[in-house]
Amino acid sequence: MANMAENEALVVVLLEDDVSYGGVAKRLLEKRGHEVFWAEDLTGLNHILKQVTDADMVLLDLKLANTTSLDSVATVRRHYPHARIFMVTAYASIATTVEAIKRGADDYLPKPITIDEILQAYYGEKESEPSVNTKPISPKRLEWEHIQRVLQENNGNISRTAEQLNMHRRTLQRKLQKKPVDE
Repeated sequence: MANMAENEALVVVLLEDDVSYGGVAKRLLEKRGHEVFWAEDLTGLNHILKQVTDADMVLLDLKLANTTSLDSVATVRRHYPHARIFMVTAYASIATTVEAIKRGADDYLPKPITIDEILQAYYGEKESEPSVNTKPISPKRLEWEHIQRVLQENNGNISRTAEQLNMHRRTLQRKLQKKPVDE
C-alpha cells in the first residue's frame, strides 16, 4: 500500500487530542482527496480499529491528555500491517523515538509539521540532503533527554522516576510539561 502513486487517495487514521490541529489536519488531507478517520483519544482509536479494516497511513500523536500513544503502536501495526505508522509529537526525545520504532512505528515526526511534510515522509521524498548537526547538545537538552530515558525505563511512573533522579515529584512534573530545549 505504501507504494501507491501520489495522486491516489489514501486511507488515513489520525490520533490527535488537540482539536484545532486534528480538525485542520483532517480537512487538509480530505481536501487532497484522502479519507481520514480521526480519534481524539485511545478509546476513539480503538473504535476506528474495529471499524476501518485497512489503512495506508496512521498518524499517532505521542502525548495525549493523560497518557501516551506508545502502547498503541503494536496494536495498530497488527491491525494495519502494511500501513506507514508515524509518531507525531512536539515532545520529541531520543528515548521515545527509539521506543516507538521498536514497537513498530515507521518514522517519528516532530511538530510543528505541515501536511506537505507528512505526505513527503509517507511517499519517501526529501526536499534536500539531510544535514548533519555538528553543534554539541546543550546541557539542558541532555538533561531533558536523560529524564525522558529514565521515565521510559519506569514505564511512565512519575514517582519512581523522580526517586531515581533524586528529584521532587513536582519538580519532575514541571520539567516534563516543558517542551524539549533546542539550544
